[in-house]
Amino acid sequence: MAEFGFNEHHQNEVINYMRFARSKRILRLKTIDSCFEELKDSRLVEDTFTVDEVKEMLDGLQVVVRGEVEMELINTAHTNVLLLRQLFSQAEKYYLRLQSDISELENRELLEQVAEFENTDFKTAGKTLQETSKPKLAPLNEGGVSELLNKEIARLQEENDKLKARLRTLECQALSALDEKTKAERALKTLQKDHSEHQEVSSLEDTVAALREDYERSLNDKAASQKDLQENLISSKHELLRVQEQLALAEKELEKKFQQTTAYRNMKEILTKKNEQIKEIRKRLQRYEPDE
Repeated sequence: MAEFGFNEHHQNEVINYMRFARSKRILRLKTIDSCFEELKDSRLVEDTFTVDEVKEMLDGLQVVVRGEVEMELINTAHTNVLLLRQLFSQAEKYYLRLQSDISELENRELLEQVAEFENTDFKTAGKTLQETSKPKLAPLNEGGVSELLNKEIARLQEENDKLKARLRTLECQALSALDEKTKAERALKTLQKDHSEHQEVSSLEDTVAALREDYERSLNDKAASQKDLQENLISSKHELLRVQEQLALAEKELEKKFQQTTAYRNMKEILTKKNEQIKEIRKRLQRYEPDE
């Protein structure tokens, strides 16, 4: 199955689906065979039949066989819808937007390759598969560009959170310094009222001056730190926008590549073929409804 561009895991998933589809097909064919056998056993008991009797038997057989075929076609279409639902849901988890090319579902060359694979490699490859009770689809693009971009975004967001926390700490320290300054100024005013303690007041003034210097130095340090933090935040935002842009470009590129894959075109071709078959069956049903 290398010509379809599948890796080992995807090839196993395709083989599992083909095994499922083949089992359903074989079961339906057996049902149709049983319809003919039942007709032979229940009606073909005489040596001769009139034209009307033969026509009646064929009409009855036609109704039964057509019902079985229609049921199988509808069930196959619904099964494919469930499979596509799993693929689309998984793609949305990784921010991929899948699109289908219905015209590729009728690519005769690809259909012949699938038939050849089912008749030859399918039997050999199927023996190496490990059966599981509930198989699940593996994540798309695991360990690829999207995962790296998501990790980079998470790292930048974590760094921003740390910078914001540091800024809040510096703000708390500045508020604490202001509170100390207010207390010192109140103490200074109280001491100034007592002229007899001039030396103590002078000492307190020196203390207040030192506190003022410390406060101004703290404010200057806070302003510098805040400026650095703002610059870091701006830089981080720019980096985040750049990474998001890269992620969007990567998503578009992955989406474009997926649309070009053979699996994508095969699914679209199968859906188109099934839709045309359903339309044809409906037209036939409308043509036979007055008789029924």
